[in-house]
Amino acid sequence: MNFRKQHSIEPTPMQLAPLVDVLFLLVIFFAVTFQYAKEEQVMDVSVPAADSGKENESRTVGEIIINIKKDGEVVVNGQTYTTDELLAKLKNIIVMAGTNEQAVIIRGDKATDWEYGIRVMDACQKAGIYNIAFAVKKPEGEAAAPAPPK
Repeated sequence: MNFRKQHSIEPTPMQLAPLVDVLFLLVIFFAVTFQYAKEEQVMDVSVPAADSGKENESRTVGEIIINIKKDGEVVVNGQTYTTDELLAKLKNIIVMAGTNEQAVIIRGDKATDWEYGIRVMDACQKAGIYNIAFAVKKPEGEAAAPAPPK
């Protein structure tokens, strides 16, 4: 004889409140992340124009944007670095990433001397970074981009 009552356990309906909370947090996270990524593009660095310039459709996750201002000041993530400090930071990033395929974008002001750009490229080379790109913009008109010398 079975004197125990058989209770059927009803399935619990899906809880929407925690799902909405998680989605709301994700929206906040992506909005804040987008704002910081956009901040690198807003710096007062006027990149030169080039015919091969194009919109940045695809960006590599974790890429480093190195800004070189008119006076040669090197800025990464809003912090100013000397050449030695930049080299130490790049070496640290390579160690943390565990690969030398780290992407670096150099945004040099068009009024910057080549000397400063060469110093940054040299620091990248010493750190073991060879995936380097240069930020340029599309020329606004034919008069904006001078013809190459013949």
